[in-house]
Amino acid sequence: MIQQSDIEKLVRFSKGQSDAEETRYVYSLFAEKEDSDELKYYLKDEWKKYLENNEGVDYNLSHLLDSIHHRIHVIENRKKHSITWRIYRWYSVAAAVLLIPLLIAGGIWFTKEPAVETVYVTENPINSTIHAPLGSRISFNLPDGTKGWLNSGSSLEYQLPFGNNRQITVQGEAWLNVTKDPSNPFKINAGRSKVTVLGTKFNLNAYPEENYVEVVLEEGKVEFTAPGVNSEVEMKPSERLIYSNNSVHVAATDPTKYAAWVEGKMMFRSDPLPEVARRIARWYNVEVELMDKELEKDVIRGTFQDDSLEEVLHYISMTSPLRYRIIERKALDDGTYQKKKVLIYRKNR
Repeated sequence: MIQQSDIEKLVRFSKGQSDAEETRYVYSLFAEKEDSDELKYYLKDEWKKYLENNEGVDYNLSHLLDSIHHRIHVIENRKKHSITWRIYRWYSVAAAVLLIPLLIAGGIWFTKEPAVETVYVTENPINSTIHAPLGSRISFNLPDGTKGWLNSGSSLEYQLPFGNNRQITVQGEAWLNVTKDPSNPFKINAGRSKVTVLGTKFNLNAYPEENYVEVVLEEGKVEFTAPGVNSEVEMKPSERLIYSNNSVHVAATDPTKYAAWVEGKMMFRSDPLPEVARRIARWYNVEVELMDKELEKDVIRGTFQDDSLEEVLHYISMTSPLRYRIIERKALDDGTYQKKKVLIYRKNR
């Protein structure tokens, strides 16, 4: 059973204030309950009590779990880079020890000042990846000061050093607040398309399996290019761009809906049921199957925050002609787990 003291350990870890023992505890807790929804269920009651006793805390349980996921990712990345650097140092020393006898044997040795020669030692680029597992969201800061969020099942890749090559690759959904640097534009690769940013806030949706790219601009300016597009498309604030089948469509929109997930909200505004199903599947790390092709014509409205999967489905079933069935996840023979599955049907008339 999770106690108040455990909640305090999680909060300290999310802020980078935990000691070695508390860090081990957090790692063990997340290893034991990989499903964020399950962990949220166990924490829910104690978290409410914690908020009542700590008025200065202004973030919700979802944000706490996101911060912890991100901090674990940062720690793991540091470990990898540290190991890589130690291996690099070992190889460098070993190479030098082996090279000296060869230089002497070959008569290549400097007894006086050598001829003027400049040697440039460059560090090989290091690929860095930020990943948001299914069922979670994480915030991130890039080396140039750019801030952002990754939605469930998304990844962002970039190279270090980053300063003179502000280029990233995004798969999935990301919200970015890009640091302005006119002499060094910020470029994003998303599938076959490219977004050039001069300093702005926007949402990018580019899940590979959905076969389209969506850009929603909150403020600033971005330029969009892709195969089949004759010239760069320059977007204005409060515009939504959709690129699909080698064509582009731009229209005015309210950006609030598209960035709501950053605040832990799922917001549907007359969205087609197939899109709603995909978002629920990623948000809760479940499978969602529509049991009737006619369901693809249905649309859903609603806003959800800190609601369980069951609560969201119950609301949808109460406000639409839909019903659902949940198949709990189960262990398979190979030791892995089959995902929880949601089946959606038309209500019997």
